Amino acid sequence: MKIPTTIGTAKLSSVTALPDLRNCELEMTVCPAIETFQLGRRYRGRAALRDCSMSIPQGRVVALVGPNGSGKTTLLQLAVGLLAPSTGTIRVLGRTPGPDLTTLSNVAFLPQEKPLYAGFTVKEMLKLGQRLNPSWDDEAARRRLAGLNIALDRRIGKLSGGQHTQVALTLALAKRPKLLLLDEPLADLDPLARHEVMASVMTAVAEDQLTVVLSSHVMPDLKETCDWLVVLNDGRVQVSGDITDLLEDHQVLTGPLELADHLNSRIEVVDEIRTDRQVTMLVRHDQPRCTLDPRWETRPVGLEQLVLGYMRAPGQSALHRPVAVTS
Repeated sequence: MKIPTTIGTAKLSSVTALPDLRNCELEMTVCPAIETFQLGRRYRGRAALRDCSMSIPQGRVVALVGPNGSGKTTLLQLAVGLLAPSTGTIRVLGRTPGPDLTTLSNVAFLPQEKPLYAGFTVKEMLKLGQRLNPSWDDEAARRRLAGLNIALDRRIGKLSGGQHTQVALTLALAKRPKLLLLDEPLADLDPLARHEVMASVMTAVAEDQLTVVLSSHVMPDLKETCDWLVVLNDGRVQVSGDITDLLEDHQVLTGPLELADHLNSRIEVVDEIRTDRQVTMLVRHDQPRCTLDPRWETRPVGLEQLVLGYMRAPGQSALHRPVAVTS
């Protein structure tokens, strides 16, 4: 079998099958950052993830969103090897997550709790990071903290919420990973601190060509920074694709209620909200378009509206499917 040398992209589809790229460690540049196939994880008989198949390219800033309990944290923990799959497979940068040094050095994970030792000084946390990570960039870590006006002699327990997050992020970035996984890093921060943390992440992306997966409920921050969207709903991957493509392939229609049922038979409706007289629909128009009644008002869809529409319609999906091109 020929080894894929490049990967193109197909249009969005509702098909979840993925080509087998498991030998792509021979050519790391074409490997997805994260690839799952029929991935599942159960806790005491309850499915936290089930039948998840998706492929996320390298070099993306990924918004990972979904309702509470949809499996976002479980997916991130599977990606770093803290959990093992119950079913299916997951590959990160062409490798199965595990304890080997190559895999661990390429991935950094910042969990929601941002676990740092409260009694340590910032300097002591840097020393610990340096001892644990062979590719540690101590100069970059100190320079970053100096730019944030975070003194090295401060105790972790005395830092503000924003400073605590910035120190944890500094530790993650100083190991020079290729993939950075962030689990709700903005949840406990005020708007200014959220802005500063996201600015730091985007600076790191620009300087180091990182792939970032950002789990968050703060949609305005995701809209400004992310270019790939993954929606988890009820333990399944419901949406995965380039944000620009997703927004272009959907639109919002608003019109008289009596037109709704006729349109439902002619166009793919993701979600609809009805009142006594009016209906608003989120629809897909990546297929041949039908002629609309002039009473319909059309407008582009925003990222938050797209996400909410799919979350309200768990039976709908929009999944990117990569296509391997052999040479």
